[in-house]
Amino acid sequence: MSRLPGCWLDNWKQWGNPVLSLLMEPIVVPYETLNEFLDSGGWVTRWILFACCVLITVVLERAWFLLKVYPRLRAEALAEWSGRVDRHSWAAQRIRLALISQLRAALESGLPVIRVMVPMAPLLGLLGTVMGMLQVFDAMAFTRGGDTRAMADGISHAMVATMAGLVVSVIGLFFGNIFTSRVQGETERLNDLIPPA
Repeated sequence: MSRLPGCWLDNWKQWGNPVLSLLMEPIVVPYETLNEFLDSGGWVTRWILFACCVLITVVLERAWFLLKVYPRLRAEALAEWSGRVDRHSWAAQRIRLALISQLRAALESGLPVIRVMVPMAPLLGLLGTVMGMLQVFDAMAFTRGGDTRAMADGISHAMVATMAGLVVSVIGLFFGNIFTSRVQGETERLNDLIPPA
């Protein structure tokens, strides 16, 4: 997907103002580099980038929740349990289990999105591989196997999309395992912090 014609980002160096040029370069150069990478992998890499943005958003939200929000929620649940006079009755035990279940549900709330993104990213990469190979076969059929540049372009599309999908998947797998083990550890800890009686 190419950029829009006449876009202000395409001709920022021609403005003639050196101060403005110095201010614009840190903004425009990363955009151009990202756009070149996305173009080299075909249209599928834009979907992989979107999946990566969703994954990173969920990872940052979960990290913020575990560091800032969850300790407050846990302290409130502990204070509620400690403030109870009756801790031995059947109803009190149900309240204890409800407190633990609410905290566990809050801990696990973003994990399904991460679990979906981990296998989805390589599948999008595989889709990019198939599209790139179709481009190779199309170039071979059109030029009767003589245009190696067109074939190399299709292979490049295939490999870049595959690599991007695998990188996003590895990132999701890494953080997914960290958050899953943290949720399991916190759940076991909650059973000890909120004793049955």
